[in-house]
Amino acid sequence: MTLTLMAFFAATFGMVAAGVIAYRFVIERRELAGAERHSSSPGVDWVEPASLLKTDSFSTISLWDKILAKVDYVEIMKVQLAEAGLNWSVGRLTLMMLVLGSLVFGVLANWNGVPWFFAVGLGLLAGSLPYMYVLRLRRRRMLKIETQFPDALDTLARAMRAGHPLAAGMQMLVLEAPQPLAGELRVTVKERSLGLPWDTALDNLAKRVPLVEITSFVAAVKMQNRTGGKLTEVLGRLSDTMREASALKGEVRAIAAHGRMTGAVLTILPVGIAAVMAVVNPDYLILLWTEPTGQLMIAGAAACLVLAHFVIRKMVDIRV
Repeated sequence: MTLTLMAFFAATFGMVAAGVIAYRFVIERRELAGAERHSSSPGVDWVEPASLLKTDSFSTISLWDKILAKVDYVEIMKVQLAEAGLNWSVGRLTLMMLVLGSLVFGVLANWNGVPWFFAVGLGLLAGSLPYMYVLRLRRRRMLKIETQFPDALDTLARAMRAGHPLAAGMQMLVLEAPQPLAGELRVTVKERSLGLPWDTALDNLAKRVPLVEITSFVAAVKMQNRTGGKLTEVLGRLSDTMREASALKGEVRAIAAHGRMTGAVLTILPVGIAAVMAVVNPDYLILLWTEPTGQLMIAGAAACLVLAHFVIRKMVDIRV
C-alpha cells in the first residue's frame, strides 16, 4: 500500500512538472518569435523593455500565477502574508495547502475501514493548517506591534520636545524600537526619503498595519501638518490612552480565556472518550464504522462538534 501511494504521488508530481516545463517552453518560444518579428520589421529597432518597477506576482510558476490572479480572495491572502511578516508567496501557500490536504486524503482514502467523509474532513483540515499557521503568526505580530507602539510614541514625543523634527524622531524610532515595529517604521522612513510626502507614507503604514493605534497616530500627525499645534502633547495623550486600552483588552482576554478553554475541552472530550473506548472495547464501536447508519451518526456528531466549537469561540470573542 505504501509503495502504491509513493508511486502514485511520484507519477502525479512528474506529470505536473512536465506540464509546467512544457508550458514555459511554449511561452518562451512565442516571446522569441514575437521578438524576431519586431526586429525584422523595417525601420523599427526592437529593444527589450527593462522595467524599474517591482512586479508583484502570486507565484513563480506562470500557469499557477494566472490561475490565482483570477481568484478574488488571493489578494486578501497576499495582504495577510505581508501582515504576518512572512516572505512567502501566495502560490507557495496555496500549493502547500493543496499538497498537504491531498496527501492526507490519499492516505486515508486507501486505508481500509476509514469512511470517505472521515478522509474528506481530515483532508480539508490538513489543507487548512498552513493558512491557520499564517493567521496565527499575523495575530501574534499585530499584538506585539500593539504592545510596543505606546512606548514608541513616548520616545517620539521626547525627541520632538528636545527639538528634533518629525523625520529625525522617526529615524530614532527605527534605530531604538524593537521588532517588528522597527521594520514597519523603517519602510515608512525609506518611503519618505525617496520623495513621498509624509501623508502618503503614513497612510501606507496604516494600510500595512491595520491597527486602531496606528490609525490614530497617522490621523494626529496629518491633522498637525494641516492645522498646526503641539504634536508632543497629542502623542503623550495618545500613548496614555493606548496603555489604558491595552490594559482593558488584557483583562477582557483573561476573562474570556475561561470560555475558550471550556470550548476546547468540550470539543476534545468526545473524541478522547471515543479513542479510549476504541482501545478498551473495540467491539463496542465497531458498528459505527461498519454500518452506514453508524457512519452517518459519526459524520453528524463531528459536524456538530465543529459547529459548537466555533459558536463558543464567537460567544467569548469580546471586542473592546
